[in-house]
Amino acid sequence: MGFLLVMAMVLSVMSSEASFVVGDIGTAASYAPPYLPTKCNGNREDQFPPGNLFVAVSEGLWDNGAACGRRYRMRCLSGNTRPCKGGMVDVKVVDYCPKSPCPSTILMSTQAFAAISRSAAHKINVEFIQI
Repeated sequence: MGFLLVMAMVLSVMSSEASFVVGDIGTAASYAPPYLPTKCNGNREDQFPPGNLFVAVSEGLWDNGAACGRRYRMRCLSGNTRPCKGGMVDVKVVDYCPKSPCPSTILMSTQAFAAISRSAAHKINVEFIQI
């Protein structure tokens, strides 16, 4: 009985001190326009979701183009100069990372990146889960 009480207290302290990760972990950086053309839908303007909350993904997530249209819920975990705002942002995959090699797991539009990070100049560590 005493052991269970101690474990319950430890878990209680841990849950208030640490955030639990339930998705995948990677890095994210911001990328700026021009965003067209994309690998998913070329020059179609209607591919971008409201608020321009979209991303380009690196090879590991691209899945030979099957990533197009996937949605992810993302949150900032850490980075230099404590950039995380807290909260999450839902994004849509519209492109394959246009840079080679890709500088991060996910490149976020400036609007999507600004939703979770205070600094567009730095790469951040993120949690992401497909929704």
